[in-house]
Formats: sequence, C-alpha cells, structure tokens
Amino acid sequence: MGDACCGPAEAADAERSEADGRRVEWRTVAAGIAAASWVTGAIAELSGGDAVATVAFAVAIAAGGATFAPSALLGLRRGRLGVGLLMTIAAIGAVLLGQLGEAAALCFLFSVSEALEGWAVTHARRGLRALLSLVPPTTMVRRDGVQVEIETDDLAVGDMVVLRAGARMPTDGVVRSGRSVLDVSAVTGESMPIDVAPGDRVIAGSINTTGTLDVEAAVATSDSTLARIVHAVEEAQDRKGQAQRLADRIARPLVPAILIVAAAVAVLGSMFGDPSVWIERALVVLVAASPCAFAIAVPVTVFASVGAATRAGFVIKGGAAIEALATVRAVAFDKTGTLTRNRPEVVDTVAATGSTIDEVLRLAASLERSSDHPLAAAIVAAAPDVRDADEMTTDIGAGLTGCFGDTKVRVGKPGYIDPASLAADVERLQAAGATVVLVERDGATIGAVALRDELRPEAADVIKRLRHRHRLHAAMLTGDQHRTATAIGAAASIDDLRSELLPDDKLLAVEQLRTYGSVAMVGDGINDAPALATADVGIAMGAAGTDVAIEAADIAVMGDSLTHLPDLIDHARRTRRIMIQNLVLSGMIIATLIPAAAAGLLGLGAVVAIHEVAEIVVIVNGLRARTTTNFAASSLPFTSALQEHAHA
Repeated sequence: MGDACCGPAEAADAERSEADGRRVEWRTVAAGIAAASWVTGAIAELSGGDAVATVAFAVAIAAGGATFAPSALLGLRRGRLGVGLLMTIAAIGAVLLGQLGEAAALCFLFSVSEALEGWAVTHARRGLRALLSLVPPTTMVRRDGVQVEIETDDLAVGDMVVLRAGARMPTDGVVRSGRSVLDVSAVTGESMPIDVAPGDRVIAGSINTTGTLDVEAAVATSDSTLARIVHAVEEAQDRKGQAQRLADRIARPLVPAILIVAAAVAVLGSMFGDPSVWIERALVVLVAASPCAFAIAVPVTVFASVGAATRAGFVIKGGAAIEALATVRAVAFDKTGTLTRNRPEVVDTVAATGSTIDEVLRLAASLERSSDHPLAAAIVAAAPDVRDADEMTTDIGAGLTGCFGDTKVRVGKPGYIDPASLAADVERLQAAGATVVLVERDGATIGAVALRDELRPEAADVIKRLRHRHRLHAAMLTGDQHRTATAIGAAASIDDLRSELLPDDKLLAVEQLRTYGSVAMVGDGINDAPALATADVGIAMGAAGTDVAIEAADIAVMGDSLTHLPDLIDHARRTRRIMIQNLVLSGMIIATLIPAAAAGLLGLGAVVAIHEVAEIVVIVNGLRARTTTNFAASSLPFTSALQEHAHA
C-alpha cells in the first residue's frame, strides 16, 4: 500500500519512524562496541597489558560517548539539562586526569541503558503502522453502472464502494443500498454484530459478514477512522517520549550545581594558591561527581524488575512504564475482550406456554448451523441436539427461515418476529444487556434466546482489589450500547461507566480521568490504541489483544487473565521505591565526595575506589527488584508455557 492512503502527514511520520529506527540500531551497535571494548580493556589492565587497555578504553569512550554526548551538548545549547550532560562532563574530567578506565565504564554503562530504552520506543512505533494493513490494497467500486477494481489509494469521496461478504470497508461511508450485518469489534469494541440498512454509517475497518452493500465513501482514506487512530497514537507516544524521566528530573538541578562548584574550586583556589593544584582539584571534583552509580541506579533496577515481570507473564517496555504504573490513581478498562472474554454465549432461554427450552434451542440451532452470522456458533453450542432444516432462506440483517417437514420455522430479531406473549421477557433480557433472538413456529412465537458477552470470572474481584487495596478509581470505557455497558458494569462493581464511545471519545475520556491523577488504560482492541498510548501507562491484554493494541501499550499481559493486575501494580511500586533508594544513595555519595575532593581530603584514587564500591551497592540493591514475591507466577498460563518449553 502506498503512502497516499495515509496522507502526507502519515507518510512523513513513517519516514521519521524509519529514521528513528536506524538511529536506534546505530546506537545499539555503538553500545555493544563500547561494552566489548571496556571488558577487553579491564581484562588487559588486570593482566598488565597497559597499551592494549589504553586502546580498548579509548574505543569504549569514543563508541559509548558518541551515543549521548552530541545530543547532550545540543540539549545544553537549547537549555535542556539531563543525565547525559552530567555523564559527558564526568567523562571529560576523568580523561583529563588520565582515568580512562573510569571514563570508559561510564560511557559504556550509559550508552547501553540509552540504547535499550530507545529500542523499546522505536519498536512500538514500527508495530503501530501495521494497523494500516487493515485497509485493503484494492477496492471494488461501481462507476457508471459497472463494477471495477481500483487501487484503494485512488478511492475518492463520493465513490460507491461495493462491499461484498467478508470484505473490509476501506474508509468511512454511508450505506446507499442493501442490508447486512457488520462486525465492527476491531474498531469500536462493540462485541455484538450490528445490522445496517440504507442511510446507516459504516466506519473504516468494518467487516461485512453477509450479503452485499453499496456504500458511498464519505471521506478520503487519509481521513478515515483508522488513519485518525494511527495519528492519535503516534502523537501520544511523542508526548510521552518527551516527558522527563525520574533520573533526568533529579539531574536537572544537579548539573549546574556541579559545574558551579568545580568552577569555583578552580577560580577561587587559583586566586589564593597554586593554580595547577586547584585546577587539578577541580577536575577531581568533576570525577567525584561522576554519576556512574547514578546512571545505573535506574537501569539495573528496571532490567531486574522487567525480568521478574516477564517470568510472571507481563512484558514491560522500559523503566518509564514502571515509573508511570507505580503512580497511577485511576484505571480505565475497555469492556470487550478485557473485562469480558469477547465470546458471546447463550445466557438465558425463555419458552412460551406449550413449548420447552430444549425445543426452542434445538429449532434455533438447526437453522443457525448453516448461517455465517457471528452469533450462530453460540446458539449451536448451547443446543442439546441439532438437525438439518429444509428450504433454508436468509433475510439479510433480519433472520432465517426453514422447514422441518410441513412445519415452518423462523429465527430472527424482535421486529422481524413479533415477541407476542414474550414481549415482557424480551424487554427484561434487553435491559440486562443481552441480544435477543426469537423463534417462531408456524406463525406462533415459541421462545426467545438471549446472548451476551459475559464478564470474566476474575474481573469483579480485580476491581475490588484495585479500589480497596490500592485506592484507585475504576472506570469502564466501551463502544457498546448503554444497556449492555450498564449490565456489565454492575456485575463488575464499576460505577463510572462511559458507553457508545468511538476511539477519539476514549482518548478524551482518559484525559478527563486525569482529574484523579495518573491514569492506566487496560484494553485489547484497535479501538483502544489511542487511549492506550495517551494514558500515562497503557496495558494491553496480549493473549487475545490485537498487535496494534500491544504495540501502542507500554505493558502487555501475555496471559488471558486480569488476576495479577493488582500484583503488577504492587511490583511497580516496589520497583520505584528501589529506584529512589538507589538514586538517593548515589546522590548522597556525590554530595559527600564533592566537598571532600574540593577540600583536598580525598585524592583521585580514593574517589574512584569509593565510586566502584557505590556501583556494587547500587547493583545489589537494584537486583532486589528481580524477586517475584508479588506474583503467584506458577498459576499464570504464560509462565506455565515457558516452564514447559524450558523442560522440553
């Protein structure tokens, strides 16, 4: 598919995404070279090969420093201060004092952490653009009374799209002729299929399940619902990517303070003493401020935490996601496929006087077994036995007709079939959020079958734990009708219900929920992608979720259960506490070493030795995040599968 379908802005975004990908690949290679060179230099230094060590350390400094020093200096010109600038200053100071090993270690540690973070973000952007593959490369249209197949890029507003059974709508439009049933779950989250007739709107990505429709294209493909979803997600990811991380927020005031102190030591000392002594002492101050422990304080904790979460069935895309999850105050849930299983099933059957429930189900299933309607399989699965009907006919968007000998049977929606004596039951079932199918025999209504996408068995308990143990506000965002949303929300004990939402509406709802604080969004569908990307942390249901949702989210749940979501939040909060401990410890060491070095109480060797000990302490403390005390990991299907694979 060409870029034209995406529009100029989307094409530019794609080119930028590719450029970002190349940049991350280069940084990954450079970080690998820096790490290998530092290891080589350290081994050579211990073995007495000083010349080899010097060369290896120099390569590590050049390769590692190239990944962050240029951008840090550019940021300084624009008034942005962060960890990268602090690392650059410390590396320069170490080199000037001849401590190549210290400078090399600093460069390789920081370059590796930056490469991993950049890879996660760019990988997410690449996967998002797979969404546009939902637009078919060619489209059948009717022009001058003749059906012709054209490139979807050439589709114009006003073209009459011929949407056959099984085809996907390439853009938003309006039905002009024909009746059918559409599967819109991928785009709106509506779990039940919807009937459409002339005058009804069809959104891009909808699948026509039966019959043929003539749909007039209302917008260009570049302005369709799917294209807007892609653009909204990428904009949200850009905003989140620009947010300062915890380490950067701490480094912002630290950088100018260190520069001021070092300059003061050099200038004031030179005014009252030997300039060479005080300039060297100022350089020792810069090395004392070397944030090696500071730089690895967060990455080592993140890697340990992510590993623990992965073993428990969660895929976390970097430290920013963990930090965000630890501070959430509200959780928004999609309904279909998240709070529910997205598998409609028969929840109730009502029989009129003179008929039995088994009889109603048997007749309904006997007709539905030959139907391709999305609800047919659920009715067939609930029937005690099924037999073949004769003279089957389909009234598209309404129901089915068949015969069993001389008995004529019809199955269909209320309106196509008169509820008759079951009118009160039909109203009750619909009020409970169910879709009702009526069964008629020889002109008399004999029963009603109610179907609904049922709540996950663990959902209510998870919501209760989030509300009471974590004191989080819970909301449900869904594209379903209000009655269906109300029924599911009541069963899940969620009071904040927002129904009949399009993807843009979900994005707005997430913004509104920020009145409670940071927001986590849990979803699984394409329609959830903008909200997942906009939320402070997006969580995708990985087992049943779409690739787009998983890529747009910050965290993916690889099992098919919500059970461990509260445990994941506990894990994130514990990880953040460890991060803060490491950062505080690193900061205290720097705050102690700087005045000691400035006063001449500690020489260069003592400063470097203390830094090395501090790095070990920070690493050991950070590795505490790898424990899985929060998770009952063995109960997760994903973990069990990993264990079985390992044994095999």
